[in-house]
Formats: sequence, structure tokens, C-alpha cells
Amino acid sequence: MDLSKNILKTLYENMVLIRKAENAFQKEFLAGNIPGFIHLYLGQEAIAAAVCGQLKRDDYVTSTHRGHGHFIAKGSDLNKIAAELMGKSTGLCRGRGGSMHMTDMDNGMLGTTGIVGGGFPMAAGLGFAFQKMGTDQVAVCFFGDGSVNEGTFHEAVNLAAIWDLPVLFVCENNLYAQSTPQEYHQRVKDIAKRAEGYGITGESVDGMDVFAVYEAAKRSIRRARSGQGPTLLECKTYLYSGHYVGDAKGYRSQEEMAHYKESRDCVKLFTERVLREGLLGQEELDGISKSVDEKVKQAVEFARKSPLPDPAEVTEFVYSSY
Repeated sequence: MDLSKNILKTLYENMVLIRKAENAFQKEFLAGNIPGFIHLYLGQEAIAAAVCGQLKRDDYVTSTHRGHGHFIAKGSDLNKIAAELMGKSTGLCRGRGGSMHMTDMDNGMLGTTGIVGGGFPMAAGLGFAFQKMGTDQVAVCFFGDGSVNEGTFHEAVNLAAIWDLPVLFVCENNLYAQSTPQEYHQRVKDIAKRAEGYGITGESVDGMDVFAVYEAAKRSIRRARSGQGPTLLECKTYLYSGHYVGDAKGYRSQEEMAHYKESRDCVKLFTERVLREGLLGQEELDGISKSVDEKVKQAVEFARKSPLPDPAEVTEFVYSSY
């Protein structure tokens, strides 16, 4: 393994930060402090940490309805994320966006969206813009397994392929399209195989293994920056929290959920490996975990104490200056 200690620490910090922040957001939601619905990223932390951790600030990301983890791993301010979820004026979008309509343009986060497959054409458009401007920027499009049946998937991937656009399409395949198993709504076992139909590179990796995701994303990002076109990267993962907070998860077995949490958890697998191979020590991991606890605590307190938007400003910030 050729990852530096700093990279290993960052990967661990981002995975643990996403995990603990999402658990805190779940508590705030259940306490009535977060309006609407929230879709948590619990279980999938390795993907956001490995992919977003390799992006530059001016690389752009299109997210999904389950986007908190992408924002955290890309480096958005956790205080502002928490405040946005609570609808406060100090949030990333001044409380206007909430969980499913959150953006952070200054950090290359084009936004979360409740539209299934909504990110595909935006990512292709970003890639086209980067190509025309002659920059080495990359667009990353996150999406779930269910959205690959949308027409926007085929149109955007085909366009990115024929024009060699610098786009990385990342499928976070958590085995269920809301409550529908993958094998029920598509014949292919590996979604990455669909890349063959467009003549681009496709790769399927274990999304619970942050090292596997990191190396695959590294290859894909390098390919995009060097003008070699898009990649379809499938990360097979598992979602702990259900489709949304409150989902009874009756479509899954207790044995399946226990297997992933006990034997395939990304944080646990990372910890076991770095300790076994002497890459990081327990004290280093404990120190990072303690620091994360403080960050999450501060973010929640910041959001709770922040004011709600002024009703007199309801017509402000409707249009972006970008």
C-alpha cells in the first residue's frame, strides 16, 4: 500500500466524521429539530471519503437526495451543513435548501436533489464546460443503482463518451432502489458492465473497502484529467439507515443487515487493516475520533443557536449570482 499516513488519517477522519454527523442529524430529526425528511449516508462512508478526498476545490460534484456525506468529504463547513438541515439563516443556503436542495458552489458542490437521475445531465454539462475552457477540472456524478434505468443516465453517459468529457460517474449501489432489490429491476449483476455499451471504462469495486474505492477513483480521476474521457465506477455498498429516517426496512432480513454491520462495516474494516499492518496506531485513531466528536458537537450547537430566516427576506437569495 502506497498511501501516506496523512492520506490514511484523512480517510479515517472523513469516514468517522460522516458516520458521527449523520447519527447526530438523525437524533436532531427525531427530536423535531430538522424539518421535512432526511436520507442518511450511514454505511456508505467509504465512497464519499475515497472519491471526494481526491478532488480539488474547483472540481464539481452533483449529488443525490442522500448527499450529506458528499458535502462533508468534499470539505463543506459542517456548522453550515447542520444549520442548513435545521433551516437556519446561517446554513449553506441560508436555510432555503434543507437536506435535499443544498448547494455549496464555492466548494464545487452543485447540490443535492430529490430528482432521481437529475445529476447526470448536469455532470455532462460541467464536463463539457471544463473541456471547452481547457482546464483539468473533473465533474463527479454520484447516483444510486435505481437511477441507471432513467433516460438521463443513458443520454448523459453516451454524450460524455462520444465527446471524451472529464466526468466520473459513481454508482453507489446499495442493493436497493428505495425498497426494490437490484435483481428485480435489472438483469445485469454488475452495473459497471453497462459501460461497454458506450465504449468507456467501467469498473466495479467493493464499496465497503475504502482502499479499493480510493485506488479505482484515483485511476478514474487521472483518466478524466488527462483527456481520456469518462468512467463508470460502481461501488457496491450497503445502507444501514433505510431509504429515509423512519423506514421500517421490512424488505430486508435481519440477517442481511447484521452481516454488513458486523462483518463488512467500512470503518471497522479500515481500522482492522491499518492496525494489523502497523500503518496507524490506536492512539492516533482515538485522537481523530475524539476530535470528530467535538466537531459534531460544535456543529449541532451552532445550528441550534442560529436564528431562523427573517420572513421579510423571503424574496432574497432566490437567484444565484453564478
